[in-house]
Amino acid sequence: MNELETKVVDALRGIYDPEIPVNIYELGLIYDLSVSPAGEARIKMTLTAPSCPVAGILPGQVETAVRAVPGITDAKLELVWDPPWDRDKMSDAAKLALGFDLGFDVVPASRLGS
Repeated sequence: MNELETKVVDALRGIYDPEIPVNIYELGLIYDLSVSPAGEARIKMTLTAPSCPVAGILPGQVETAVRAVPGITDAKLELVWDPPWDRDKMSDAAKLALGFDLGFDVVPASRLGS
């Protein structure tokens, strides 16, 4: 990931689905992100469900946030529904924040090496 893409990801991490206290990047709503050398950002994203209450505003918020990143000259967003979003697309950090089981045992640091 180049420096400009990293800045775009940082901007995406500042956007939250108002019903879920995790940013859209960690939720796994961003399916694809590319930034051309000329600063043109292309984003494929989805929502947690087609009937999501923020379906009408969240994509616009994403485009606005990406356009505000210094060095971005244009931003195009494509809203996709295939593959459908599910919680397996979330980062481990998002799953932990929402209290989901990660499917493995956590060993307390005090027991490591004993």
